[in-house]
Amino acid sequence: MSRIAARFAELKRQARGALIPFLEAWDPDEATSMALLRGMPEAGADLIEIGMPFTDPMADGPIIQAAGKRGLAAGVKVAKVLEMVRDFRTTDAATPVVLMGYLNPILSYGTERFCKDAAEAGVDGLIIVDLPTEEADLLLPYSSANGLDFIRLIAPTTDNERLPHVLNGSSGFVYYVSIAGITGTRTATAEQLEVAIPRIRRVTDLPIAIGFGVRTPDQAATAAKIADAAVVASALIETLATQLDADGKARPGAVEVVLDQIRALAAAVRK
Repeated sequence: MSRIAARFAELKRQARGALIPFLEAWDPDEATSMALLRGMPEAGADLIEIGMPFTDPMADGPIIQAAGKRGLAAGVKVAKVLEMVRDFRTTDAATPVVLMGYLNPILSYGTERFCKDAAEAGVDGLIIVDLPTEEADLLLPYSSANGLDFIRLIAPTTDNERLPHVLNGSSGFVYYVSIAGITGTRTATAEQLEVAIPRIRRVTDLPIAIGFGVRTPDQAATAAKIADAAVVASALIETLATQLDADGKARPGAVEVVLDQIRALAAAVRK
């Protein structure tokens, strides 16, 4: 059983949903990013999503785009992201880690090599935002061979006929993009989610995580109750950005401010 499957099975026994916070690798620098990653499990993260910065992040709103630019300016590369996970695994062998990013850097790295190195570093799953279902064979054989969960994105515009096709080969969990648009711009209502999530459950037994637009503790609690997990990204990145000085460096206490936000989100989800 993968770490992701094991974590969701344990949460099911506890009768609660999961909190999945997001951080952009090396935003605003390696040390701050690593401190956030190490602090997230204690703050209440059930799984962790790490963004791999890319120069053309078409699904990201301005908040995460800015974070990606900061990470790239700090010198992050795909290999450095994997080193982060490898370092994290020296002190945490239990918390599932999912990498979220775009196909081009993986192609440049080499898809087979990437999946092998990611698995060896301790990565558990992949979300590749711009990989069409029809081209999944670029990556899926290698992720499967290395025990990496291949997590698919489902949008409000994914119709019932296409749903089984998109979810073919999926594992770990399903990521429901709750709005049609980019990250961090608006939020789906509870009524919209209550219509959307049962439609997905009819075609898969995988847990469902709701992302894109989940910002507050109340919204996270609602998402984790209607589905199985809440992904919070832009709200955390936005908080971190407020803790940077004029030179873009993290002020003292910046990491703890973000971790306190995660604690509030986790408390709401657990209620």
